[in-house]
Amino acid sequence: MTESRSRISKAVIPAAGLGTRFLPATKATPKEMLPVVDKPAIQYVVEEAVTAGLSDVLMVTGRNKRPLEDHFDRNYELEEALRRKGDENRLSRVQESSDLATMHYVRQGDPKGLGHAVLCAAPHVGDQPFAVLLGDDLIDPRDPLLARMVEVQEEHGGSVVALLEVDPEQIHLYGCAAVEPTGDGDVVRVTGLVEKPAAADAPSNYAVIGRYVLDPSVFEVLRKTQPGRGGEIQLTDALQTMAQEAGPDGPVHGVVFKGRRYDTGDRGDYLRAIVRLACEREDLGPDFRAWLRKFAAEEM
Repeated sequence: MTESRSRISKAVIPAAGLGTRFLPATKATPKEMLPVVDKPAIQYVVEEAVTAGLSDVLMVTGRNKRPLEDHFDRNYELEEALRRKGDENRLSRVQESSDLATMHYVRQGDPKGLGHAVLCAAPHVGDQPFAVLLGDDLIDPRDPLLARMVEVQEEHGGSVVALLEVDPEQIHLYGCAAVEPTGDGDVVRVTGLVEKPAAADAPSNYAVIGRYVLDPSVFEVLRKTQPGRGGEIQLTDALQTMAQEAGPDGPVHGVVFKGRRYDTGDRGDYLRAIVRLACEREDLGPDFRAWLRKFAAEEM
C-alpha cells in the first residue's frame, strides 16, 4: 500500500428501493427491515462492513425509510424496560445495532438508479476509496468477501467488484464482466461490463454481485453517465467506462467469490436464506433441523 492511498473506512449502503417484490409486506415496512431469523436484513450488511474495518456507514434512503434510522438509533424506553426486568441478554441485543458503527443518512430523492444512489454519497465520501454494499446480498461472515476486496484495492488501486460464476442461463439477471486472468487465483482484471445481457451476448458467466470497492473518480464518471437500461443511471455503465479507460485512477479488478451468499431480494431465496441461517444457529439449529427433517419426510 502506497503512502498516497487512503485506508478505506467508509461504506455506502443504497437503501431507497421500494421492495415491490415483497408487497404487501413492504407497503409500510422497508424491505431492508424484513427479518432474517431475528435480525433485519440490513443489520447483517452493516455488520459485514464493520467486520471488514469500515466503521463509517452512509445509508442512502428514500421516503418511508425512517425505520432504518430508528433501528440503528438508541431506544431508551425499551432499554430501560429490559433493564428493569433484568433481561440483560435482550438488552445487549437491542443495544448491539446502535453501537455497531457511526451511521449517516442521505435521501436519494428521485429514484434514478444505483449509479445515482452512489453519486448521492459523493459529499460524504470525498476523495477517498469507499465500499458499496447492496442489501439484497447477504454474505456469510465465515467467507470474508469484503475484506478481501479491500485488500485487493489497496494492492492494485482503482476499483474492485465482486464476481460470482453463475449458470449462463441466469446471466441476464446480473451485470456481467469480461475478464482477464492475473497472477492471483481469485483475482481477475475486468476489461468490460454489460448490464443484464442476453445469454448469447454475455462476455462470460461472471456475474457482478452486490459488493464494490470504488475509487472516488467514479463520481466524475457517474456525473457524465447517461441513463441506460430502464432509464436509470447504471453503476455498471460507469464501471465499464473506467475499465476501458483504466486511466491514472487505476484499473477495475474482480474478486471471484466462491463462498456462501444468501439472496434476500427474491421471495424464494429469502425463505431459503432464513432456513439456512436458522439451521446453523447454535440456539435454534438442533430443534429446527429436527423439525425440518420430519416436515420434509412427511411432505415426500
